[in-house]
Amino acid sequence: MPSRGEQSTTFETCRSVATAVALVLLCVLASPLLAQDVSPTAAFTDDPESIRRGMGVFRLRCADCHGTDARGVRGPDLTQLWVRGRTDEGIFRTITDGVAGTTMQPIDRVRTRDSEIWDVIAYLRSLAAPPHRELTGNSARGQEIFETTCSVCHQVNAVGGRMGPDLSRIGLARSVDSLERRIRGDYGKMVDPSFAPTTLTAASGESMQGVKKNEDLFSIQVIDMGGRIQGFEKDQLDSLDVSTESLMPVYSPEVLSDDALEDLLSYLVTLRGHDAAVE
Repeated sequence: MPSRGEQSTTFETCRSVATAVALVLLCVLASPLLAQDVSPTAAFTDDPESIRRGMGVFRLRCADCHGTDARGVRGPDLTQLWVRGRTDEGIFRTITDGVAGTTMQPIDRVRTRDSEIWDVIAYLRSLAAPPHRELTGNSARGQEIFETTCSVCHQVNAVGGRMGPDLSRIGLARSVDSLERRIRGDYGKMVDPSFAPTTLTAASGESMQGVKKNEDLFSIQVIDMGGRIQGFEKDQLDSLDVSTESLMPVYSPEVLSDDALEDLLSYLVTLRGHDAAVE
């Protein structure tokens, strides 16, 4: 049997080992949290490795909405952010917090380090577009074209249809190039899920067409062709078809001349909403 002195020495040794193990575990567990706290105050704009990493994260997490070239598909064109006066810090907050009332959700902070967000910002900076090209169209004529051709589906400052996205701030959200490509149909028929064309038939036999507004497991809300929101319980429907193709027509030069398009673009870039503040 060990003496009292030997027992004391053994106890002290075990306690020292346990303390050391605990400190190692604490460092290992805390390192991701510490990494989250140590963030650059601005993107590593000129660091090729940061840009390369950011491109990988962007294409994995962001390209479905913003396009592989970041010029926008369902989401806005991100190559115009700095042209519009945004800052690295403001963009960081948008990525982390999301944008209320839109499909832009807060990023998963458990799976995403701050450094990865800064890498994405560095990548977007590397793509930053020059200011809008100079337009030669007549914005007043462009407004007339919009009101006769586009306002059936799109609102500007609460005036117009609800079948497509609100364009009150489209001049901030899209570049001229992105708008032109969208109007000419270069993006194909990809649809924003918030405006997916929907056809349903009720158990009574009544059919309705519109765009999907909200949906859960048990019900669906649809904006009908008259702009009214209607709700339905799914168990009361005979059929429900939600399309993945946009209702947005393709305006070829035969339908909308190059001069008319230039007028329309000259009007659209003036639509910047009522909030001119930038971060």
